[in-house]
Amino acid sequence: MLTLAADIEVLARFGRALADPIRCRILLTLRQAPAYPADLADALEISRTRLSNHLACLRECGLVVTVPDGRRTRYELADERLGHALDDLRTAVVAVEADKSCPHADRKGCC
Repeated sequence: MLTLAADIEVLARFGRALADPIRCRILLTLRQAPAYPADLADALEISRTRLSNHLACLRECGLVVTVPDGRRTRYELADERLGHALDDLRTAVVAVEADKSCPHADRKGCC
């Protein structure tokens, strides 16, 4: 069983990973299937150097792992449940955006 401090650390790492749109795109791409860095860079239309920096962050956060494949290295989500978590977050955000019951919803930057 995780302690409150451990739970907070896990959520903070997940939040840090999701704080950048490129890292979100990487996670959503890897949610579909494992991929090689060169293929990810091409698919996301970013430089390999930039991709490498984001992959390092995602590895440090514990969200992706590397899998040796001959002379190449493949990336994949560290746990298949992360794909489900990403789907849950996306649908929760959509549900919140659709719910205009917040009295401050009309103010810019709110809800």
